[in-house]
Amino acid sequence: MGLGSIIGSGWLFGAERAAALAGPAAILAWVIGAVVALTIALTYSELGSMFPQAGGMVRYGQYSHGSLAGYLAAWANWIAIVSVIPGEATASVQYMSSWDFGWAEDLYNGKELTGSGVALASVLLVFYFFLNWFAITLFAKTNTAITVFKVVVPTLTAGALLLSHFDTGNVTDHGGFTPNGWSEVFTAVAVSGIVWAYNGFQSPLNMAGEARDPGRSLPKAVISSILIALVIYVALQVAFLMAVPAADLDSGGWSHLSYNSPLADLATAWGLNWLAMLLYADAFISPSGTGMIYAATTSRMIHGVQQNGHLPGVFGRVDPKTGIPRPALVLNLVIAFSFLAVFRGWGSLAEIVSVATVISYITGPVAVMSLRRLAPGLPRPVRLRAMPVIAPIAMVFGSLVLYWARWPLTGKVILIMAIGLPVWAWYELRKPWRELRPHLAAGAWMVTYLIVMAFVSWAGGSEYGGKGHLPEGWDIVVVAVIGLVFYAWGVRSAWRNPSLERVEREWSERDGDEHGGAREGRASADVRQ
Repeated sequence: MGLGSIIGSGWLFGAERAAALAGPAAILAWVIGAVVALTIALTYSELGSMFPQAGGMVRYGQYSHGSLAGYLAAWANWIAIVSVIPGEATASVQYMSSWDFGWAEDLYNGKELTGSGVALASVLLVFYFFLNWFAITLFAKTNTAITVFKVVVPTLTAGALLLSHFDTGNVTDHGGFTPNGWSEVFTAVAVSGIVWAYNGFQSPLNMAGEARDPGRSLPKAVISSILIALVIYVALQVAFLMAVPAADLDSGGWSHLSYNSPLADLATAWGLNWLAMLLYADAFISPSGTGMIYAATTSRMIHGVQQNGHLPGVFGRVDPKTGIPRPALVLNLVIAFSFLAVFRGWGSLAEIVSVATVISYITGPVAVMSLRRLAPGLPRPVRLRAMPVIAPIAMVFGSLVLYWARWPLTGKVILIMAIGLPVWAWYELRKPWRELRPHLAAGAWMVTYLIVMAFVSWAGGSEYGGKGHLPEGWDIVVVAVIGLVFYAWGVRSAWRNPSLERVEREWSERDGDEHGGAREGRASADVRQ
């Protein structure tokens, strides 16, 4: 599930977009992205093993800080994940536009999908929807086969391109290893699709409620999927960098690359027609596999948000035969169509997904340490001794990636976060002030954090789109300090809210039932003897 989510459309476009920003240093951008994702994923692995529930990623903030912080985290996470679904469909259609047919060429105009392209992408969205509608077993069997194919084809692509053309001059010429400076390397981590790709580690966590042994399988799934994907993505990035024809770089360097179907176009350029055909086929299979997974996981997320009390009860309904939250599937399909209508290019969707993802990340480090203080007795099948060090580092990493995303993109996505607040207000502001006040106090750190990060992004270095009020280098220090300050505030502001008390009661009752069952079993054995 994790690897199938990570290897989606990111490998088809990420290498080119990262190279356009960072040049050959894009290799390091993938490594940095993996380190950031792995650090943050470790915090969520402990949380996922504690709460193996459907849509787990949208619940952790609710347990540690109550409704306001929990809702903002859930909203950011849902926006990040649900927008991936039309992104995967867009990727498939965009690759198809390189086919040598007039109707195919009309699907994409070089910047975004045309009307016919949007129509075809809509058909793919409906396909993802119906595959998830009928049965999780059908989805699981299909996903296993697709994931195997998705691992084999990128590996084969990297090997074939490396053997066909390996021009080391691409690294030394055209501006050298970092033609656009180190700031663009960091920006590539944030917006080129790297965060988009590694974000797939969330899928096992959101499906944890359907795992047999989540305490054992979740950390394995999360960590191994990131590490395997890192090897594949670095190999693809190296292959892409060395395979780009020098003539394509002479006209303007790395930043002027403009392939519609990057890897397939390079395969064609070096006479690997068989590989181009395989890539065109995989351009449907890889994104479709990820799209199907995300259609499944987002339905569980909607179910989780409803369980938090922030959506109508209909979205908490689960089909008794299949175990699928079908009303949630319908809602996500409608939202996916909306994103497809507004953001018609893979690049624009990748930027939105990446920044929303980073915003959702910041609650994990705070929640995991908050719950260690508030609920030390809750079972923790995964408990890392180094978590007191890992958690603040993860918060700093998340803050840096948010800053690297560049103004005004950071401001736009933070504004999208604010758009979701009326839904929270509808359900929460009707409560008595005495009941509402602790939720507001516990969530104030997150609201303030988003406002402060928007301001720092606006005022920061010009290399990150800001006004240049913060000198280069010092802006990174300022963002790191902000991350640590809000981490400390967030952990200190956590409280034993009703959601946490409820889950503690559920665990206590479950343990009581298990112990009672064990006692009854021993008693009946004594009677028989």
